[in-house]
Amino acid sequence: MLNTFVIAYLVVSIAIGLLATLRVKNSRDFISAGRSLPLSVVTATMFATWFGSESILGAPSTFLDEGLGGIVADPFGAAFCLIFAGMFFARALYRRNLLTIGDFFRDRYGREAEVITSVAIMLSYLGWVSAQMIALGVIFSSLSGGSISHDEGILIGSAIVIFYTMFGGMWSVAVTSFVQMIIIIIALLVITYVVAGNAGGVMVVVDHAQAAGKFEDFWPEMSAASMLAWIGAFVTLALGSIPQQDVFQRMNTAKNENIAVAGSILGGVGYLLFCMVPLFLTYAAVVIDPAMVERVMGEDPQQVLPTFIQSDLPLLMQVLFFGALLSAIMSTASGTLLAPSTVFTENLLKPLLPAQTDKQFLFMLRAVVLGFGTFIGWYAMQSDATIFEMVENAYKVTLVAVFVPLTAGIYWSKANRAGALTSMAFGVVVWLSFELWAAEGIWPPQLAGLLASIIGMWFGATFLSRLLPSPANTR
Repeated sequence: MLNTFVIAYLVVSIAIGLLATLRVKNSRDFISAGRSLPLSVVTATMFATWFGSESILGAPSTFLDEGLGGIVADPFGAAFCLIFAGMFFARALYRRNLLTIGDFFRDRYGREAEVITSVAIMLSYLGWVSAQMIALGVIFSSLSGGSISHDEGILIGSAIVIFYTMFGGMWSVAVTSFVQMIIIIIALLVITYVVAGNAGGVMVVVDHAQAAGKFEDFWPEMSAASMLAWIGAFVTLALGSIPQQDVFQRMNTAKNENIAVAGSILGGVGYLLFCMVPLFLTYAAVVIDPAMVERVMGEDPQQVLPTFIQSDLPLLMQVLFFGALLSAIMSTASGTLLAPSTVFTENLLKPLLPAQTDKQFLFMLRAVVLGFGTFIGWYAMQSDATIFEMVENAYKVTLVAVFVPLTAGIYWSKANRAGALTSMAFGVVVWLSFELWAAEGIWPPQLAGLLASIIGMWFGATFLSRLLPSPANTR
């Protein structure tokens, strides 16, 4: 019965995504939904940027193992990414009327910066999109009782997401995200009400978690190593995700810049608040069924919440939960599949080909979505990292290579091509050096790379501008 409801839900979701195809008349409709969306839909799409597999499966299992200190990056860093993006970046980027983040770097710093940025963004999405596909594999395998293998589940999930994203583009992402956000909120709140009753009340669960020390380690100890590790974990998503195509692309769907700003901030606040729900549900399982939690934690911690729902709650709650889970993952996966496909097509592939009509460019976009989605499905099947690890590591490259040039390009009038290229080189070299040879040091590699990127921007812009002059048409 549960599987029947899940299949029906998938069919409806695909239908909604395909109906949105009717709104796609040109490439700008496909990439940015015609820049026509109201605040409610923009907020929903921003919320859906992050509320995916890591929010429901990854972060809660990490919380059980490490406490609040283990989830500094997500949800806290991820939520503040959207808030910071809305407050400090949305207005400036929206006014430029660009298709991609790579376009900003081309206009501001030249072709080399555009290529480096686009490659960095493409690499960062490997882990992020793969995490969503892995989560779909977990769900389908769990629902089938193991008759569908994890890899087969990844293939099924990838095919579904690729199918409606390839045809509807950002319109499909926006419409399905809006509908799916409503499903997520209603379903998880109903489940929380039932689970809280079974556990003896909300405060029983909270007090149990507090007694177990789960809230004690959020802030770092007063030592250099602890504070730097905390800062490194936080800024990876809080800053490293700002120069990302999916964040930019969702802001860029707004009908005006005020909606772009407000939608991003509201999406971030809503994400931070609502991420507490899966954390509560997962820890409630410890109170209600500790033997099950201990057993599953020894096998696959990401399965704690799905196993708890299936073993301890009635059918209606199971339907609501898996509907919400699929909603979260598919809305995130579709947007994060579209984003790197757009960057690759616009910033890497298009300049190498003869001039195309808009119809040809739209065909190219859809073909790249299909190709990139297929590759991601294969990549997900090869990985043995957890969902949370894949998400947390996904944005280190954009933090060290892209964040500083983007910020300087908006706020520092002296930022130039030499500064941007030097910043990228310093950031990446120092980050990789620390990753490879300084594993025992107190400096997190991505934080060292970020500081090197800042120094590189100042040094290059100040001393190397004659060696690397900016192209005449940069702005």
